[in-house]
Amino acid sequence: MIGRVSTGNRAGVLATVILMPLLFAACPKNDPPPRPRAVISTGTRPIEPAAPIPTAFNGERALDHVRKQINFGPRPPASPQLEKTRAYIVGQLKTYGLATSVDEFTATTPQGEKKMANIVADIPGETKILILITSHYDTKHYKDMQFVGANDPASSVGALLEIGRVLASAKEKAKVGYRLVFFDGEEAFCEGWDECGSEDSPDNTYGSRHYVSQLRSKNELENVHAMILLDMMGYKNLELGRDPSSTRWLQDIIWQTGRELGHGKIFVDRAEGVGGDDHEPFIRAGVDAVDLIQLSNYPHWHKADDTIDKISAQSMKVVGDTVLASLPKIAARVGTNPTAPTPQ
Repeated sequence: MIGRVSTGNRAGVLATVILMPLLFAACPKNDPPPRPRAVISTGTRPIEPAAPIPTAFNGERALDHVRKQINFGPRPPASPQLEKTRAYIVGQLKTYGLATSVDEFTATTPQGEKKMANIVADIPGETKILILITSHYDTKHYKDMQFVGANDPASSVGALLEIGRVLASAKEKAKVGYRLVFFDGEEAFCEGWDECGSEDSPDNTYGSRHYVSQLRSKNELENVHAMILLDMMGYKNLELGRDPSSTRWLQDIIWQTGRELGHGKIFVDRAEGVGGDDHEPFIRAGVDAVDLIQLSNYPHWHKADDTIDKISAQSMKVVGDTVLASLPKIAARVGTNPTAPTPQ
Protein backbone atom coordinates (compact mmCIF):
# COMPACT_ATOMS: atom_id res chain seq x y z
CA MET A 1 0.00 0.00 0.00
CA ILE A 2 1.43 3.36 -1.05
CA GLY A 3 0.95 6.17 1.42
CA ARG A 4 0.13 9.71 0.45
CA VAL A 5 3.16 12.11 0.12
CA SER A 6 3.01 15.60 1.48
CA THR A 7 3.66 18.63 -0.71
CA GLY A 8 7.04 19.42 0.92
CA ASN A 9 8.25 15.88 0.67
CA ARG A 10 7.00 15.71 -2.92
CA ALA A 11 9.51 18.36 -4.01
CA GLY A 12 12.35 16.47 -2.33
CA VAL A 13 11.38 13.23 -3.96
CA LEU A 14 11.10 14.95 -7.33
CA ALA A 15 14.60 16.42 -6.99
CA THR A 16 15.98 13.02 -6.03
CA VAL A 17 14.33 11.39 -9.04
CA ILE A 18 15.82 14.00 -11.37
CA LEU A 19 19.34 13.85 -9.90
CA MET A 20 19.67 10.09 -9.53
CA PRO A 21 20.36 9.37 -13.23
CA LEU A 22 23.02 12.05 -13.22
CA LEU A 23 24.71 10.49 -10.20
CA PHE A 24 24.72 7.05 -11.83
CA ALA A 25 26.01 8.52 -15.11
CA ALA A 26 28.86 10.19 -13.24
CA CYS A 27 29.80 7.01 -11.34
CA PRO A 28 29.00 3.97 -13.50
CA LYS A 29 28.92 0.66 -11.68
CA ASN A 30 32.17 -1.34 -11.65
CA ASP A 31 34.14 1.36 -13.52
CA PRO A 32 37.73 1.86 -12.30
CA PRO A 33 38.65 5.12 -10.68
CA PRO A 34 39.57 7.83 -13.15
CA ARG A 35 43.22 7.76 -14.29
CA PRO A 36 45.41 10.83 -14.13
CA ARG A 37 45.55 12.72 -17.38
CA ALA A 38 48.65 12.36 -19.48
CA VAL A 39 50.72 15.48 -19.78
CA ILE A 40 51.25 16.37 -23.42
CA SER A 41 54.62 17.90 -24.15
CA THR A 42 54.67 20.86 -26.48
CA GLY A 43 58.25 20.04 -27.52
CA THR A 44 59.09 18.11 -30.71
CA ARG A 45 60.24 14.50 -30.40
CA PRO A 46 62.49 12.96 -33.04
CA ILE A 47 60.66 10.46 -35.24
CA GLU A 48 62.22 7.01 -35.17
CA PRO A 49 63.33 6.10 -38.71
CA ALA A 50 61.62 3.07 -40.20
CA ALA A 51 63.73 -0.07 -40.44
CA PRO A 52 65.33 -0.25 -43.89
CA ILE A 53 63.67 -2.64 -46.29
CA PRO A 54 66.22 -5.23 -47.45
CA THR A 55 67.05 -4.99 -51.13
CA ALA A 56 65.56 -7.95 -52.98
CA PHE A 57 66.97 -9.83 -55.96
CA ASN A 58 65.20 -8.56 -59.08
CA GLY A 59 64.94 -11.13 -61.84
CA GLU A 60 63.99 -8.55 -64.46
CA ARG A 61 67.12 -6.52 -63.70
CA ALA A 62 69.20 -9.67 -64.04
CA LEU A 63 67.51 -10.45 -67.35
CA ASP A 64 68.29 -6.95 -68.59
CA HIS A 65 71.99 -7.64 -67.91
CA VAL A 66 71.63 -10.72 -70.13
CA ARG A 67 70.22 -8.59 -72.95
CA LYS A 68 73.04 -6.08 -72.64
CA GLN A 69 75.66 -8.82 -73.04
CA ILE A 70 73.91 -10.41 -76.01
CA ASN A 71 73.73 -7.05 -77.75
CA PHE A 72 77.54 -6.97 -77.79
CA GLY A 73 77.52 -10.16 -79.88
CA PRO A 74 79.82 -13.20 -79.46
CA ARG A 75 82.32 -12.50 -76.66
CA PRO A 76 85.36 -14.82 -76.85
CA PRO A 77 88.57 -13.87 -75.02
CA ALA A 78 90.63 -10.97 -76.42
CA SER A 79 87.73 -9.78 -78.60
CA PRO A 80 86.44 -6.18 -78.74
CA GLN A 81 83.01 -7.53 -77.75
CA LEU A 82 84.38 -9.04 -74.54
CA GLU A 83 86.20 -5.80 -73.80
CA LYS A 84 82.86 -3.97 -74.04
CA THR A 85 81.28 -6.60 -71.78
CA ARG A 86 84.07 -6.15 -69.26
CA ALA A 87 83.57 -2.38 -69.25
CA TYR A 88 79.84 -2.89 -68.72
CA ILE A 89 80.37 -5.28 -65.79
CA VAL A 90 82.92 -2.97 -64.14
CA GLY A 91 80.62 0.02 -64.63
CA GLN A 92 77.69 -1.77 -63.00
CA LEU A 93 79.76 -2.90 -60.02
CA LYS A 94 81.03 0.63 -59.45
CA THR A 95 77.50 2.04 -59.49
CA TYR A 96 76.79 -0.30 -56.56
CA GLY A 97 79.67 1.34 -54.69
CA LEU A 98 81.89 -1.75 -54.81
CA ALA A 99 85.68 -1.56 -54.92
CA THR A 100 86.38 -3.20 -58.26
CA SER A 101 89.63 -4.23 -59.94
CA VAL A 102 90.62 -5.82 -63.24
CA ASP A 103 93.41 -8.40 -63.18
CA GLU A 104 94.97 -8.59 -66.65
CA PHE A 105 97.14 -11.53 -67.70
CA THR A 106 98.34 -13.33 -70.80
CA ALA A 107 97.39 -16.95 -71.41
CA THR A 108 99.03 -19.43 -73.76
CA THR A 109 96.28 -21.05 -75.83
CA PRO A 110 96.07 -23.27 -78.94
CA GLN A 111 95.49 -20.01 -80.83
CA GLY A 112 98.61 -18.40 -79.41
CA GLU A 113 99.04 -15.80 -76.67
CA LYS A 114 95.75 -14.24 -75.60
CA LYS A 115 95.25 -11.24 -73.34
CA MET A 116 92.64 -11.96 -70.68
CA ALA A 117 91.30 -10.24 -67.59
CA ASN A 118 89.42 -11.33 -64.46
CA ILE A 119 87.11 -8.86 -62.71
CA VAL A 120 87.05 -8.76 -58.90
CA ALA A 121 84.70 -6.83 -56.59
CA ASP A 122 84.72 -6.93 -52.80
CA ILE A 123 82.05 -6.61 -50.11
CA PRO A 124 84.31 -6.46 -47.01
CA GLY A 125 83.38 -8.30 -43.81
CA GLU A 126 84.47 -8.02 -40.20
CA THR A 127 87.08 -10.76 -40.68
CA LYS A 128 89.53 -11.83 -43.37
CA ILE A 129 87.45 -14.92 -44.16
CA LEU A 130 86.19 -14.80 -47.75
CA ILE A 131 83.35 -16.49 -49.59
CA LEU A 132 83.69 -16.23 -53.37
CA ILE A 133 80.65 -15.99 -55.66
CA THR A 134 81.71 -16.41 -59.26
CA SER A 135 80.91 -16.85 -62.95
CA HIS A 136 82.83 -16.85 -66.20
CA TYR A 137 81.92 -14.10 -68.68
CA ASP A 138 83.50 -15.23 -71.97
CA THR A 139 81.64 -17.10 -74.70
CA LYS A 140 83.06 -20.05 -76.62
CA HIS A 141 84.87 -19.17 -79.83
CA TYR A 142 83.32 -20.41 -83.09
CA LYS A 143 84.54 -19.54 -86.57
CA ASP A 144 81.30 -20.36 -88.36
CA MET A 145 78.58 -19.79 -85.76
CA GLN A 146 77.05 -16.67 -84.25
CA PHE A 147 77.14 -17.91 -80.68
CA VAL A 148 75.85 -15.27 -78.21
CA GLY A 149 75.62 -17.53 -75.15
CA ALA A 150 72.45 -16.30 -73.46
CA ASN A 151 72.60 -19.07 -70.88
CA ASP A 152 76.31 -19.80 -71.22
CA PRO A 153 77.40 -17.46 -69.68
CA ALA A 154 75.17 -14.35 -69.86
CA SER A 155 72.58 -15.68 -67.38
CA SER A 156 75.13 -16.38 -64.65
CA VAL A 157 76.82 -13.01 -65.23
CA GLY A 158 73.46 -11.26 -64.94
CA ALA A 159 72.61 -13.15 -61.77
CA LEU A 160 76.02 -12.40 -60.24
CA LEU A 161 75.68 -8.69 -60.98
CA GLU A 162 72.28 -8.64 -59.29
CA ILE A 163 73.64 -10.57 -56.29
CA GLY A 164 76.35 -7.93 -56.07
CA ARG A 165 73.78 -5.14 -56.02
CA VAL A 166 71.87 -6.81 -53.19
CA LEU A 167 75.00 -7.48 -51.10
CA ALA A 168 76.28 -3.94 -51.65
CA SER A 169 73.05 -2.51 -50.21
CA ALA A 170 73.54 -4.13 -46.78
CA LYS A 171 73.69 -1.54 -44.01
CA GLU A 172 75.90 -3.62 -41.73
CA LYS A 173 79.03 -5.62 -42.41
CA ALA A 174 78.73 -9.37 -42.45
CA LYS A 175 81.05 -11.46 -40.29
CA VAL A 176 82.83 -12.69 -43.43
CA GLY A 177 83.69 -10.93 -46.64
CA TYR A 178 82.02 -11.69 -49.97
CA ARG A 179 84.00 -11.42 -53.18
CA LEU A 180 82.54 -11.48 -56.68
CA VAL A 181 84.86 -12.84 -59.36
CA PHE A 182 84.12 -12.86 -63.10
CA PHE A 183 86.52 -15.24 -64.86
CA ASP A 184 87.83 -14.79 -68.36
CA GLY A 185 88.79 -17.75 -70.54
CA GLU A 186 86.68 -20.56 -69.11
CA GLU A 187 85.80 -21.93 -72.52
CA ALA A 188 88.16 -24.11 -74.55
CA PHE A 189 89.49 -22.67 -77.81
CA CYS A 190 89.36 -26.08 -79.47
CA GLU A 191 85.99 -27.72 -80.15
CA GLY A 192 86.18 -30.20 -77.26
CA TRP A 193 86.97 -29.44 -73.62
CA ASP A 194 89.93 -31.85 -73.57
CA GLU A 195 90.70 -31.85 -77.29
CA CYS A 196 93.75 -29.62 -76.92
CA GLY A 197 96.18 -28.89 -74.11
CA SER A 198 97.44 -31.26 -71.45
CA GLU A 199 96.77 -32.15 -67.84
CA ASP A 200 99.29 -29.56 -66.67
CA SER A 201 98.20 -26.96 -69.21
CA PRO A 202 94.57 -27.54 -70.20
CA ASP A 203 92.73 -25.60 -72.87
CA ASN A 204 90.07 -24.28 -70.48
CA THR A 205 89.57 -22.53 -67.11
CA TYR A 206 92.32 -20.01 -67.91
CA GLY A 207 90.88 -17.31 -65.65
CA SER A 208 90.06 -19.46 -62.64
CA ARG A 209 93.45 -21.20 -62.73
CA HIS A 210 95.19 -17.83 -62.95
CA TYR A 211 93.12 -16.48 -60.07
CA VAL A 212 94.01 -19.41 -57.80
CA SER A 213 97.68 -18.83 -58.58
CA GLN A 214 97.24 -15.14 -57.71
CA LEU A 215 95.61 -15.99 -54.38
CA ARG A 216 98.44 -18.35 -53.60
CA SER A 217 101.18 -15.83 -54.51
CA LYS A 218 99.53 -13.13 -52.37
CA ASN A 219 99.07 -15.53 -49.42
CA GLU A 220 95.31 -14.99 -49.66
CA LEU A 221 94.31 -18.55 -50.48
CA GLU A 222 94.06 -19.43 -46.79
CA ASN A 223 91.39 -16.73 -46.41
CA VAL A 224 89.08 -18.30 -48.99
CA HIS A 225 86.81 -20.81 -47.25
CA ALA A 226 84.09 -21.36 -49.85
CA MET A 227 83.55 -20.79 -53.55
CA ILE A 228 80.16 -20.73 -55.29
CA LEU A 229 80.14 -21.00 -59.08
CA LEU A 230 77.14 -20.00 -61.18
CA ASP A 231 77.05 -21.39 -64.72
CA MET A 232 74.13 -21.98 -67.09
CA MET A 233 71.38 -21.44 -64.52
CA GLY A 234 68.90 -19.21 -66.34
CA TYR A 235 66.96 -21.70 -68.47
CA LYS A 236 63.18 -21.26 -68.44
CA ASN A 237 62.85 -25.00 -67.68
CA LEU A 238 65.37 -24.86 -64.86
CA GLU A 239 66.42 -28.02 -63.04
CA LEU A 240 69.67 -28.16 -61.08
CA GLY A 241 71.15 -31.56 -60.35
CA ARG A 242 74.09 -32.20 -58.04
CA ASP A 243 77.58 -32.01 -59.50
CA PRO A 244 79.49 -34.99 -58.00
CA SER A 245 82.77 -33.07 -57.87
CA SER A 246 81.34 -30.27 -55.71
CA THR A 247 81.89 -30.12 -51.94
CA ARG A 248 78.97 -31.95 -50.35
CA TRP A 249 78.34 -29.83 -47.24
CA LEU A 250 78.28 -26.66 -49.33
CA GLN A 251 75.99 -28.24 -51.87
CA ASP A 252 73.70 -29.53 -49.10
CA ILE A 253 73.22 -26.04 -47.63
CA ILE A 254 72.25 -24.54 -50.98
CA TRP A 255 69.97 -27.42 -52.01
CA GLN A 256 68.23 -27.47 -48.62
CA THR A 257 67.79 -23.69 -48.68
CA GLY A 258 66.27 -23.89 -52.16
CA ARG A 259 63.77 -26.45 -50.95
CA GLU A 260 62.91 -24.38 -47.89
CA LEU A 261 62.12 -21.51 -50.27
CA GLY A 262 59.72 -23.76 -52.17
CA HIS A 263 62.00 -24.70 -55.07
CA GLY A 264 62.19 -28.45 -54.53
CA LYS A 265 61.39 -29.17 -58.18
CA ILE A 266 64.43 -27.13 -59.23
CA PHE A 267 67.03 -28.26 -56.70
CA VAL A 268 66.86 -32.00 -57.34
CA ASP A 269 69.03 -34.90 -56.21
CA ARG A 270 69.96 -36.42 -59.56
CA ALA A 271 73.63 -36.30 -60.55
CA GLU A 272 74.61 -33.54 -62.95
CA GLY A 273 77.47 -34.46 -65.26
CA VAL A 274 79.71 -31.42 -65.64
CA GLY A 275 82.99 -32.70 -67.02
CA GLY A 276 85.02 -29.70 -65.86
CA ASP A 277 84.35 -26.13 -64.77
CA ASP A 278 85.84 -23.13 -62.97
CA HIS A 279 85.31 -24.59 -59.49
CA GLU A 280 87.78 -27.42 -60.05
CA PRO A 281 91.01 -25.36 -59.72
CA PHE A 282 89.72 -24.26 -56.31
CA ILE A 283 88.91 -27.81 -55.23
CA ARG A 284 92.40 -28.90 -56.25
CA ALA A 285 93.78 -26.04 -54.15
CA GLY A 286 91.82 -27.29 -51.11
CA VAL A 287 88.98 -24.74 -51.24
CA ASP A 288 85.45 -26.06 -50.71
CA ALA A 289 83.49 -25.26 -53.87
CA VAL A 290 80.11 -25.90 -55.50
CA ASP A 291 78.90 -25.61 -59.09
CA LEU A 292 75.29 -24.60 -59.85
CA ILE A 293 74.85 -25.69 -63.46
CA GLN A 294 72.27 -27.23 -65.77
CA LEU A 295 74.18 -28.96 -68.55
CA SER A 296 72.92 -32.47 -69.25
CA ASN A 297 69.34 -31.45 -70.05
CA TYR A 298 69.93 -28.03 -71.58
CA PRO A 299 69.35 -28.74 -75.29
CA HIS A 300 70.83 -25.45 -76.56
CA TRP A 301 74.31 -25.77 -75.07
CA HIS A 302 76.97 -24.38 -77.42
CA LYS A 303 74.42 -23.91 -80.17
CA ALA A 304 73.38 -20.84 -82.15
CA ASP A 305 69.94 -20.94 -80.54
CA ASP A 306 71.28 -20.32 -77.00
CA THR A 307 69.36 -17.06 -77.19
CA ILE A 308 67.40 -14.74 -74.93
CA ASP A 309 64.08 -16.56 -75.44
CA LYS A 310 65.50 -19.55 -73.53
CA ILE A 311 66.14 -17.46 -70.42
CA SER A 312 63.69 -16.76 -67.59
CA ALA A 313 63.83 -13.90 -65.12
CA GLN A 314 62.07 -16.18 -62.62
CA SER A 315 64.73 -18.90 -62.96
CA MET A 316 67.43 -16.34 -62.31
CA LYS A 317 65.53 -15.04 -59.29
CA VAL A 318 65.16 -18.55 -57.87
CA VAL A 319 68.93 -19.04 -58.01
CA GLY A 320 69.68 -15.53 -56.77
CA ASP A 321 67.30 -15.77 -53.83
CA THR A 322 68.60 -19.21 -52.90
CA VAL A 323 72.26 -18.18 -53.00
CA LEU A 324 71.61 -15.03 -50.97
CA ALA A 325 69.60 -16.98 -48.37
CA SER A 326 72.37 -19.59 -48.18
CA LEU A 327 75.21 -17.14 -47.58
CA PRO A 328 74.55 -16.54 -43.83
CA LYS A 329 74.42 -20.32 -43.28
CA ILE A 330 77.66 -20.82 -45.18
CA ALA A 331 79.24 -17.92 -43.30
CA ALA A 332 78.20 -19.45 -39.98
CA ARG A 333 79.77 -22.76 -41.00
CA VAL A 334 83.12 -21.34 -42.14
CA GLY A 335 83.17 -18.81 -39.29
CA THR A 336 83.04 -21.55 -36.67
CA ASN A 337 85.51 -23.74 -38.55
CA PRO A 338 88.12 -21.29 -39.89
CA THR A 339 90.72 -23.81 -40.99
CA ALA A 340 93.03 -23.05 -43.88
CA PRO A 341 92.39 -24.88 -47.16
CA THR A 342 94.41 -28.04 -47.72
CA PRO A 343 95.44 -28.71 -51.33
CA GLN A 344 94.19 -32.02 -52.71
